[in-house]
Amino acid sequence: SDLSDSNNIEIVVDGDGSYEYAINGGEFQDSPIFLDVPPGENTVIINDKNGCGTTDPIPFLVVGYPKFFTPNADGFNDFWNVKGIETLVDPVVFIFDRYGKLLKQLDENTLGWDGTYIGNPMPSSDYWFKMEYSRDEQGIIVAKTLRTHFSLVR
Repeated sequence: SDLSDSNNIEIVVDGDGSYEYAINGGEFQDSPIFLDVPPGENTVIINDKNGCGTTDPIPFLVVGYPKFFTPNADGFNDFWNVKGIETLVDPVVFIFDRYGKLLKQLDENTLGWDGTYIGNPMPSSDYWFKMEYSRDEQGIIVAKTLRTHFSLVR
């Protein structure tokens, strides 16, 4: 879906049949709709319940962002960024503190935000971001904007 907080997806299959679906090595389910899919690269396996076969894992990308990050140099969640940003057209992300001060600007070539401003660590808090990008919607390039927040945890 369109970069919502919930990252819901629907798997669309060409052809008639009775299918079940599993993402990221999970259990099969009859519904092609998955809720709260993590941002980044995922995989889906589609099984024909009539015995006609099962697909190999099919990779798909969910463009989204982590709800929090922990920049403590442990190698996990040390940078915050929009996952899949490189697949968008002309993306720019602006990160603000709760008072509206611009702390960082990111694009598809930036590793992410390390939780600092002018070299100083920012405190644990919620931070806001605005992402501007374009999407090709049936041959028409449409400008999009997303405004929401995430947490820095120390």
